[in-house]
Amino acid sequence: MEFAGVIRPVIDRVYVGLRGASHARVRALYEQRGLNPGIEVNCYYALLDHPVPAEAVAAWKTYSGFDTEAELARGIAELVDGVWQLTAPGRQLALAVDEAVGAGAERLWGARPIETMPGLGGLERLSALTARVLEAGQGSGGPAFSGLTPVFAADDAGPAAVLASQLGALRHHRADAHRAAWRAAGLSAGEVVGLGPGPVRDRVEAETDRLDATAYRVLSASERLELLAGLGALPDGISAR
Repeated sequence: MEFAGVIRPVIDRVYVGLRGASHARVRALYEQRGLNPGIEVNCYYALLDHPVPAEAVAAWKTYSGFDTEAELARGIAELVDGVWQLTAPGRQLALAVDEAVGAGAERLWGARPIETMPGLGGLERLSALTARVLEAGQGSGGPAFSGLTPVFAADDAGPAAVLASQLGALRHHRADAHRAAWRAAGLSAGEVVGLGPGPVRDRVEAETDRLDATAYRVLSASERLELLAGLGALPDGISAR
């Protein structure tokens, strides 16, 4: 099995957990402004760093669809010459989202209910490893990953905020790989969403792993294990329902 397939559920678990930790605070930001969340809530880390190509957003929104006019009407981002960029109010909102997500991640990951849990001490190392994977992925990523990287980091950003943004961006490398894999198999977005277990699904997932694995090859075997173990040791705050 490719390393990309092994680490994928770990990254997903950690990222879902960290976003859950900041959900209430982020929701309050939108309620205060009388707005529903838009593209900035999930790709604040990209929009704060650079204009994002429209094709990157289209790729990201493959499964859910995207209403350009509705997004423009919010006044948070504008589409200029084929790229999305934040308006002044949009930048203020995205900065607030960045701060909220970072604070939530720091609070969540800082918990040490038992002494063997790492707390915040290992985050800088995990961030350094992830940064190398993100850089390596520039040569293999598709439109979403290419458009949503590099990521923003405030001057006073702590390692939790930086790693949170990095993991959000890294997930798009796999998402691009998955889209390429099911398209190569002759499937549509609707077909792959409804695709159950079986040989076709197995082939698509194997090809996704193969394409996604390229970025991780910049790390040595011991570094890949270090990244996997370090992320796996982080609390996720997810409870069974």
